[in-house]
Amino acid sequence: MDTATSRRQEPSVRIPKVLRAPDGNRETLARSVICLLTLVTLLAALASLAIGPIAIPVLKLLPQMATQLVSPGDALPQDVSMRDWIVVKDIRLPRVILGLLVGAALAVSGAVMQGLFRNPLADPGIIGVSAGAGLGASMFIVLGGGVLAPVASLLGIYAVPLAAFGGGLVTTLLLYRIGTRGGVTSVATLLLAGIALGALSGAVTGVLVYVADDQQLRDLQFWGLGSLAGSNWEKVASAAPIIGTMLVLVPFLARGLNGLTLGEAAAGHIGIRVQRLKSISILLVAAATGAAVAVSGGIGFVGIVVPHLLRLTIGPDHRYLLPAAALLGGVMLIAADTLSRTIVAPAEMPIGIVTAFAGAPFFLWILLRKRGLTGL
Repeated sequence: MDTATSRRQEPSVRIPKVLRAPDGNRETLARSVICLLTLVTLLAALASLAIGPIAIPVLKLLPQMATQLVSPGDALPQDVSMRDWIVVKDIRLPRVILGLLVGAALAVSGAVMQGLFRNPLADPGIIGVSAGAGLGASMFIVLGGGVLAPVASLLGIYAVPLAAFGGGLVTTLLLYRIGTRGGVTSVATLLLAGIALGALSGAVTGVLVYVADDQQLRDLQFWGLGSLAGSNWEKVASAAPIIGTMLVLVPFLARGLNGLTLGEAAAGHIGIRVQRLKSISILLVAAATGAAVAVSGGIGFVGIVVPHLLRLTIGPDHRYLLPAAALLGGVMLIAADTLSRTIVAPAEMPIGIVTAFAGAPFFLWILLRKRGLTGL
């Protein structure tokens, strides 16, 4: 009797609901939020271009920026200052673009990992992927002029991003190997292994810090705190292809990530290739995190705060969660960057400090909420 009952209950999974809206139908709200975030992204980018030690009338420069894209050799109009144009074109514009890319990469990576492991605490930084990517980048910063000089010369401007990508990928694969047994991934084991691998990566990075010269030590220390200072078009060119590829491909994972909300077994029963989904997700997250860490250093909490905040607002449907995370992550990072370079002007505070001040209390709130202790 029990067997017959269980067999009758098995087909009760409704595929359309699973693949469309796992937590109710919030499609209208989600679309509205995405449209709003698109507008906010444009406004935040313009504000970031205008605000700084030198106030710049960005709206006046917009027509010239469009003209320069078509005809780079055209002379500037009489009412456009050469100083303002150089500051916007060579300093602030690549910084804004890089901030949008890095913020989107970190936020989307967090959303993918949280969906993959069905845990709101999963994040490339928390489970050690960022530390592994940082180790890869640190090796080329310190050893790029010595032991690794031939490889660095061969890879050129892509050396550090690719090294960070390799470090993040190796760490992610190790985590997945350790945390998976019999085809089942244990989130607790994954997080604990991530802490251990993160500590090990930090120890090796410490050795590199010990053997670094003064200039390399300065670069490593400032880089480790996270910053978009020194952004230029070369950094944009090195990170944009990797992060852009991830942002283009990751929406195709939305259906599978939605299916995983029921668990791996149920997802497999409705036709989702769970193992392939995991492999592609891990590869994309490692690539994007590695590229982001390489050009911006260690910026934490974006991958936790953004996806969790959006889940509370528009629900867990990854068809909308992933693009919304990309937009909100970019907005959050360029807002933090604008604050970091104005709050102690003319000096500049590392952006990782700003995101930590904002993200750490939110992370603690998630922990308390998960344990049902928000009333404390």
